[in-house]
Amino acid sequence: MAFFQVPATKTAPKHNVDPALQPWVEKYRPKTIDDISSQDHTVAVLKKTLTSTNLPHMLFYGPPGTGKTSTILALSRQLFGPDNFKNRVLELNASDERGIAIVREKVKNFARQTPRAQAVASDGKEYPCPPYKIIILDEADSMTQDAQGALRRIMETYARITRFCLVCNYVTRIIEPLASRCSKFRFTPLDSASASARLTMISSAENIGADSSVIDALITTSGGDLRRAITYLQSASRLASSTNPPTLITANDIQEIAGVVPNSVVSSFANTLGIETETDMDTDDRDQTKGFEPIKKKVKDLTMEGYSASQILSQLHDLIVLHPTLTGRQKSQCALILAEADKALCDGADEELWILDVALRINKSLS
Repeated sequence: MAFFQVPATKTAPKHNVDPALQPWVEKYRPKTIDDISSQDHTVAVLKKTLTSTNLPHMLFYGPPGTGKTSTILALSRQLFGPDNFKNRVLELNASDERGIAIVREKVKNFARQTPRAQAVASDGKEYPCPPYKIIILDEADSMTQDAQGALRRIMETYARITRFCLVCNYVTRIIEPLASRCSKFRFTPLDSASASARLTMISSAENIGADSSVIDALITTSGGDLRRAITYLQSASRLASSTNPPTLITANDIQEIAGVVPNSVVSSFANTLGIETETDMDTDDRDQTKGFEPIKKKVKDLTMEGYSASQILSQLHDLIVLHPTLTGRQKSQCALILAEADKALCDGADEELWILDVALRINKSLS
């Protein structure tokens, strides 16, 4: 029987992503600790670890899009450099790989390996490259209780050659024995000034004509989530450049992409309920702020437009709570009405009926 030898195949070239097609979230991800926005306390502490290279186990927690994963990745790159990063850092998303088998196999096998010798940096820079590895467990609050329990023992056994960084949104979902072994770092939602500076920098780098109203709309709709704001900006840029001729990005474009109800629509709805707003409203709406029929017609128009009931009530809530002339008693009554409606909508109630119910009750409480 004749055997034929299969010719050896050449190694496939490394896949390089075209910068024009790369998501801006990755393109503008902070490369160093100094690039992290608005997390001054965490950055100050981690900068000291770069000089001492004595890194503890860490627990990063806070809302999405505040820079948790970006911070530990930037720190790891500054510690090990680009050449040692791949063999010294293991990044796992615990929301996908959250069972005890992953902890026993991937995590334990990587944790028990002795760090490789430091490779010479190809970029000519010197890196601390301490004698340990780093395991990053993103979305660690999605790990099962058994997996967290197994991880506790691994952290103790291999602490000399492996450091762990747990990244999560809800610190209460991390078991106490695991949390007590880590230094905790709380990430807060980005303030408007830091988010505005970052978004302005990106819009300038991409040659986008984003004025202050667009930046404000991005900050408002993202709710402190910078990752979401950057994604909205990229989507709006593609939408504006797809037209012939290309158009400028507007605040309405951002609201449409974000899926929020336009401010003019919410203001018109509030005006129909008897809530005065600063925006210019039609005379017809001002004259028809009383009675069942005008409110019913307005609710019908809103539902016909396809707006989400939860989104309408959420934005109406913000408008009422921040309203300058409503009394505290009126605001609290409206908040209770909106809370009851939110619970009903979560339970699957009819959206149009509950918007109408909320509208009539708020109109009555304000009259």
